[in-house]
Amino acid sequence: MGTRHAFRGGVTSGGLVALAMVMAAGVMVPAGAGEALSRPHSPGQPYAARSLPDRIVLTPGASAARQMAVAWRTDVGQSVAQAQIAPALDGPSLEARARQVIGVSAPITTENGAAIYHQARFDNLDPDTAYVYRVRGSAGWSEWFQFRTAADGFKPFNFIYLGDTQNNILSIASRVIRQAFHTTESPALVVHAGDLVAQRDDKVHDDDWGEWTQAGGYSYSIVPQVPATGNHEYVDRIGADGQEYYELGPHWSRQFTLPANGAEGARETTYYVDFQGVRFIVLDATSALELGTIDSQTRWLEATLAASKAKWHIVAFHHPIYTCARPVDFNKLKAAWKPVFDAYNVDLVLQGHDHCYSRLTAEAGKDASARARAAGGHQGPVYLVSVTGSKMYALNDRSATQPDRVAEDTELYQVTRVEADRLLFRSYTATGKLYDGFDLVRKGRHKTLIEIPEAQGPARRCNGAMGPDGVPCTSRAK
Repeated sequence: MGTRHAFRGGVTSGGLVALAMVMAAGVMVPAGAGEALSRPHSPGQPYAARSLPDRIVLTPGASAARQMAVAWRTDVGQSVAQAQIAPALDGPSLEARARQVIGVSAPITTENGAAIYHQARFDNLDPDTAYVYRVRGSAGWSEWFQFRTAADGFKPFNFIYLGDTQNNILSIASRVIRQAFHTTESPALVVHAGDLVAQRDDKVHDDDWGEWTQAGGYSYSIVPQVPATGNHEYVDRIGADGQEYYELGPHWSRQFTLPANGAEGARETTYYVDFQGVRFIVLDATSALELGTIDSQTRWLEATLAASKAKWHIVAFHHPIYTCARPVDFNKLKAAWKPVFDAYNVDLVLQGHDHCYSRLTAEAGKDASARARAAGGHQGPVYLVSVTGSKMYALNDRSATQPDRVAEDTELYQVTRVEADRLLFRSYTATGKLYDGFDLVRKGRHKTLIEIPEAQGPARRCNGAMGPDGVPCTSRAK
């Protein structure tokens, strides 16, 4: 059973979830089915499992040079997790060198009926090498998907960072996701800052996950995904004592085959990945705030940073340490994690939850940050908040003076180019316009932030009831 919690602003939406999920003999079975019927299905979208694999998502292992993994879904006719992997060839005879990998399977019953999720891990791979894989359903194999392992050591690469997709995932957020893939040269990874779906909000749970995987399509099958949990990856349920509890939703551990190297008490949702000279560290802010794991995560975070030999360190989690919409920061997270980020010279902190955009380089505010840069001061961790989906929150009072750059009522995606001595961070609007950008330049442990002048146009803010696009503002006060 989960830990009893009191609801806090922004963590729950509208009280008890209409569909709680309870574990029964390894199968997640809907509870309160009558209430679930009040939540609409995605119109016209066939999200029931079928005889061919779907929801195929590639994830990296702890060492992405030698390990990759995949999760997929089938109908109940395919009870064994069967995958094949082979070195990529320039000719069509891919099966000739394929080897079979048998993974693990977990049944699930949802609003769309019974299905089975499968997972397979590909180990002992060669670094910086192209591979193909396919997965099996009861009617046969999927197409072959091609990916490339990371280099064994530093090599420049690009990665995408997405904030909350959450609402209207297929109808609205998908265009931003696809624009990111379409315009980014050879993205090596995608980092998601939580609230991938809107469990407890708009639609039945399984449709949310169907929309999320459809929005990314085959790109999620060939580019490794690095997801963090948000509060909406958790469900609320009533315990035997009548209290409401947080519990990780049934899809998370089935949909993502993540490294098993996380913090005690949050092993399903915290992990790290080493990729070509960068250590990506994923924390679970919801579990830290609501399930009592903040101390274990903090200890694990420090140990993971201390043991790292990476050139760069990038941390991702959901609830922002410095908020751009909420009137108060998440001070419990700030007190626990910021000193660790500072001590270990973390480079980027990627967050979501606030449904606005913010780049913050100094707690004292943007003027103090500009003065420090002009004096040649060291740049500490850069805190980013972004949003990809349709739900928008209004900027708070501090947004005018504390962050260096903000936006509201704006969908964005971010691309970072990792080089040996520079991180080139760029934030783009949904239509591909450059909105924010900086280079983080390192000499030894000293870092300097250089803003990109061409990305410093007028801030996108609502003007009363009018949004920055000349149509009514959709951002609401938090």
